[in-house]
Amino acid sequence: MPLVRSLGPFAVVAALAVAGAPVPTPTVAQELSDLAGPYLAARMAVRDGDHREAADYFERALRADPGNPLLISNAVFANAALGRWDAAAVIAEDLPEDATGQELAGLVTFVDTVSAGDLDAARAALEAGRGGGPFVDELSMGWIEFGAGNMDRAVAVFEELATDQSLSELAWLHLGLARAAVGDFEAADEILSGERAGRISQTERVVRARAEILVQLGLRGDALDLLDGYTQRVPDPALLALQARIGAGAEEPYSFVTSWQEGISEVFFTVSQALGADGNGQLPLIYARAAWAISPQNTDALILAGQILTEGEQYALAAEAYDAVPADDDQYVEAQMGRAEALERQGDLDAALATLEGLAEAQPDLAPIHAALGDTLRRAERCEEAIDSYTAALDLVDTSQSRYWFLHYTRAICYHETDNWPPAEADFRRALELNPDQPQVLNYLGYSMVEQRRNLDEALDMIERAVAARPDSGYIVDSLAWVYYRLGRFDEAVEPMERAAELLPTDPIINDHLGDVYWMVGRKREARFQWHRALSLDPAEEDAERIRLKLDIGLDSVLEQEGGVGESQ
Repeated sequence: MPLVRSLGPFAVVAALAVAGAPVPTPTVAQELSDLAGPYLAARMAVRDGDHREAADYFERALRADPGNPLLISNAVFANAALGRWDAAAVIAEDLPEDATGQELAGLVTFVDTVSAGDLDAARAALEAGRGGGPFVDELSMGWIEFGAGNMDRAVAVFEELATDQSLSELAWLHLGLARAAVGDFEAADEILSGERAGRISQTERVVRARAEILVQLGLRGDALDLLDGYTQRVPDPALLALQARIGAGAEEPYSFVTSWQEGISEVFFTVSQALGADGNGQLPLIYARAAWAISPQNTDALILAGQILTEGEQYALAAEAYDAVPADDDQYVEAQMGRAEALERQGDLDAALATLEGLAEAQPDLAPIHAALGDTLRRAERCEEAIDSYTAALDLVDTSQSRYWFLHYTRAICYHETDNWPPAEADFRRALELNPDQPQVLNYLGYSMVEQRRNLDEALDMIERAVAARPDSGYIVDSLAWVYYRLGRFDEAVEPMERAAELLPTDPIINDHLGDVYWMVGRKREARFQWHRALSLDPAEEDAERIRLKLDIGLDSVLEQEGGVGESQ
C-alpha cells in the first residue's frame, strides 16, 4: 500500500473524506479500516498518556501497514515507556535509516546493548551518537572507560564534564561512585560529602551510598549518624533497615554500584530525576525504565517510574511498577506504600487499605506505614479507625520533633469529625506548639472556634496570621471574612469575602457566605443573586435547604428561627 507510506495513515483518512474521492475496492477499504481504526485509537491513547493502549494499538496498526516509519517510532516509544525493551528493540530494527525517530531507536538499542553486557558495542554506539541522549551519553562514556579498566581515563571524562555547569553536580556524583567502585572509599566520601568540589544533593541514594562507604572505612558510628540525621527528617524504610543492619554490626561489602552496567543504570536514574523537575514525564519515565532494565537491583528506578506514572494519572501502570519490587528488597515497603496511593487514586480504596493494613501488620514498628494508613482511612471517612492509626504512628516517634505537627493535625481533624472536641483542640494546639505559624492549623482551629462561637478574638488572631501566610488561599480568606461576620463586623467582612469568592468562584459555601454578608450590609439583591449562584453549584442538601429558606423568607427570619447570627455551613 504505497499510498499509506507516502502520506501516513492520518493523511489517508483525511484524503478519503474529500468530496469526489473514488470509492476504494473492498480489499483496499478493509486494509484502510484495519489501519485507521487502531491508529486513531493509538493517537487517543497517546493523548491520554495510556502507554499500554498506545503500544497495543500501534502494533495492530503496524500489522496493517508494516514498515511505516511513523508507526514504528510510536510503537517503539510506547513499548519503551512500558519497559518492554525487548519488544521495543525488535520493532526498532525495522525503522528505515533515513526515517525520523533515530534518536529513540538508538536509545532502545543502547539500553539493549548495555543490558547484554556488550561493552564494545556500547562504546561504538556512543561514539556514533546512538546512545541515550544528551547528558546520558557523556556520563555513560565515563563508565564505559571504567568498564574497560581505564580508570584514569574515566576520571578525566568525569572531571572534564564537571567543568560544564549544567552537568557539574552529576559528573562529581558519578566520579564519587566510580571511586567507590574501585575501592577508593576515602576519595569517594570526600566527593559525595561535598568536601572536595561543592554540594552534592544528599538524596536517599546518595546517603545510602555514603553510609556503605563509611562502613568500609571503619567509620560505623559516622555511618549511623549520617543515616540518623536523614531518617530523623525523612523516615525512609530502606534507610531505616540499613541503619538497623549497620547498628547490629553486620559486615557487608560495598554493593551500591560496582560495575560499568550498574554505573550506566545510575546515569539513567539520576538524569531521570534531574529531568523530572521540569514537569515533562515522558523522557524521565523512559530513563527510569531504562535504569531498571539495565540493573534490576536498582529498584529505586521502579519506584521513580511509579511516581512519574502516578503524577501522569496512569495509576494502573504505576501500581504495576511498584508491585515489581520484590518482597525481600529494602525498597519493598516504600514501593507498596506507593502502590497503595496509586490504587486509591485509581478508585480502588479497598485494595489500597488492604495493602496498607497488610504492611502495618507485617511491619508494626514503622511509623510511616501507620501514618499512611491513617491518611487513607481519614479520606475514606473512617475517622475512628484513622485515630487509632495516627496514635500508633505517634507512639513510635519522638513527638518533640517539629515535623510531627502533621500527625497531630490530621488526628485532630478526625477527632473533630467524630464530635470529640477536647482531644481535637489538644492536638491542634500541640501541632501549633511544634509549628507555630502553620497556616492550615491556624485556619482550622480558628475557624472551628468561630463556629463554636468561643474565643473569637483568639480565633481572629489565628486566622489573620493564616491569611498573612497564605493570602491566595480562598478557604483561609473565607475564614477571615466569616470571623468578622461572627463578630458582627459585617462591613469589614465584605472585602475578604469578595476576595475569597474571586479565588474560589465555584465553591458553593463561599458564595453562600458572600450572600449572607451582603444581606447584613443591606445589599439584599446581591445577596439573593449569590444564594441562587450557590444553589447552582450543587451544595450539600442540608446547605441547599437553608439557602432555599433564606431565598423564601430572608436571612433575618432564618436567624430568628436559629437564634443567632449565622449558622455553621
